[in-house]
Amino acid sequence: MGTVINFQVLVVNMIASLKPYAINLTKNMDDAHDLLQETVYRALTNHEKYIEGTNLKAWLFTIMKNIFINNYRRAAKRNTLIDTTDNLYFINMPSINMAHTGSGNLMLEDINHAIDSLSDEYRVPFMMHFEGFKYHEIAEDLDLPLGTVKSRIFFARKELKNQLDAYDPS
Repeated sequence: MGTVINFQVLVVNMIASLKPYAINLTKNMDDAHDLLQETVYRALTNHEKYIEGTNLKAWLFTIMKNIFINNYRRAAKRNTLIDTTDNLYFINMPSINMAHTGSGNLMLEDINHAIDSLSDEYRVPFMMHFEGFKYHEIAEDLDLPLGTVKSRIFFARKELKNQLDAYDPS
């Protein structure tokens, strides 16, 4: 218990060193603050992955850089629109208003329930992959072999397909 508290104190003492790097990465004070908080949170929740005697500052900088890169990738992925219609009709429209149907809401509830019913060992890698993480990033973050991550995601998809069989159009 004492080593965890000592680790927490060491991490908190590094915040002043991390802040300029966060500002340099994000170019925005609010985003830098969010990045700094996420970095400290990840470091504290993954303290068992830190190898005592190694450079804590470098470890924290690596965590921060990886969070920034992953957030950037997710934002880029979210903002990418692919329009296969003639004359780019939908992209050039000012807005598209789609009505939400009751059946669509029920389907979404069923999907969320199916995902929540997965065991953590399958749900966590599946959700990380769904959020845009690459297999090797998931393996590194969860400290698992790459093949294990791939098989857990495969089995999660298979289980979800079985649970959501009613929505299969074929």
